[in-house]
Amino acid sequence: MKIDFANLQYQYQRYKFEIDEAIHAVLDKSNYIMGEEITELEESLQTFTGAKYAITCSSGTDALLLAMMALDIQPGDEIITTPFTFIATSETIALLGAKPVFVDIDKHTYNIDAAQIEAKITPKTKAIIPVSLYGQPADMEAIQAIADQHGLKVIIDGAQSFGSTYQGKTDSNLGDISCTSFFPAKPLGCFGDGGAVFTNDEVLATKMKQLRIHGQNKRYHHKYIGLGGRLDTIQAAVLNVKLKYYADDLALRQAVAAKYSEKLKVKSEKLVLPYVHENAASAWAQYSIRVQGREALQKQLQDQGIPTAVHYPMPLHLQECFGYLGYREGDFPIAEQVSREILSLPMNPYLLDEEIDYIGMML
Repeated sequence: MKIDFANLQYQYQRYKFEIDEAIHAVLDKSNYIMGEEITELEESLQTFTGAKYAITCSSGTDALLLAMMALDIQPGDEIITTPFTFIATSETIALLGAKPVFVDIDKHTYNIDAAQIEAKITPKTKAIIPVSLYGQPADMEAIQAIADQHGLKVIIDGAQSFGSTYQGKTDSNLGDISCTSFFPAKPLGCFGDGGAVFTNDEVLATKMKQLRIHGQNKRYHHKYIGLGGRLDTIQAAVLNVKLKYYADDLALRQAVAAKYSEKLKVKSEKLVLPYVHENAASAWAQYSIRVQGREALQKQLQDQGIPTAVHYPMPLHLQECFGYLGYREGDFPIAEQVSREILSLPMNPYLLDEEIDYIGMML
C-alpha cells in the first residue's frame, strides 16, 4: 500500500471544476493584485470565525510580522513564546529586533505551559505568543488572565489551527490578534503562500491593512514603514472555493484523528498518542505520536509505503541562529524530550479506514 501524507492532489480533484473556474475568472479579469476576490474571502473568513476583522496577507510568517508591527513591537522588547514550534514564531520576533523569551511546554498538549509564563515577565515584556500546535489552541483562559494582569498583548500563532476552537470560540477570535497560514499543507490551504490576521479591534485592523501595502493610507502616501504583504487574487479565488467546504473537511479530519486514536490505543505501552484538552477542539493539522527509537520506526514505515514527518526535530532554543540568546541543552527539558520522540503520521481528511488500519498494523 502507498499512502499520501497530505493528499493535496485528491483534494484538488474533488473541487477541480470550481477551483479552475475561479482561477480562470481572475485570469479573464487580470485583477491579480487586490481583486474583488480578496474582499469576498475576507468577508467569508469573518463569517466563519466570528472575528470582526479578517485581513488576508502573503503568508503565515507575514501575518505574525503584521501583528507585531501593528502592536508597535520595538528593538529590545521581549515576547514570551514556546521553543517547540516552527521557526517563524520566533524568527519574526527577532527580525523586528525584539527578544524571544522561551517557556517550556505542557507535557500533554505540547503547547506553551501557561503556569510557567508569569516567572518570565520583566519590564521589557510586551506580548505573549502562544502557538496552537498541531491544530490545538493553548490554555488561553490562563494565558489571557496573565496578559490582562500585566498589561500584555496576546498574539495567537494559529498557523496550524484554522477552524479549531477553545471554549466554543475559534482561535481566530482569541487574543488581541490571531494569525493563520494558508500554506498548501495546512488544514485550509491555497496553492502557494498565503495567510491572514484576525482582530476585533478596529484600530489594529486599519493599521494592519495599511501595513500590508507598504504602510499606505492612500496611494503613494505612507503613514508607516510597512511591507509588501498582500495575498494574491488567484490564491484568494482558490480559498473562496475551498472555504465553502472547509467545515466538512474539518469534520473529516476530526473523524480521521478519532479513528487513529481508537486503532492505536492498544499500543499505549509503546506509543504516546495525541491529547486534546477538554476545553479545545483541534483542527488536526498533524496527528503526532511520540515513540522511542523514532528513526528505526520511520525507516520501517517508509519501507511499507507509509510516509512520516518530524514536527520538530530541534527546539528553537538550541537552533544555531538563536545561539545569541544564551540558552543551553537542559533549559527546557520537556520540549527537548518531545523533539526527540515526536513523529507525525499521514493526516488528511481523505485517509481511508483501510489505510488507517494498515498504518496501525505497521506501528
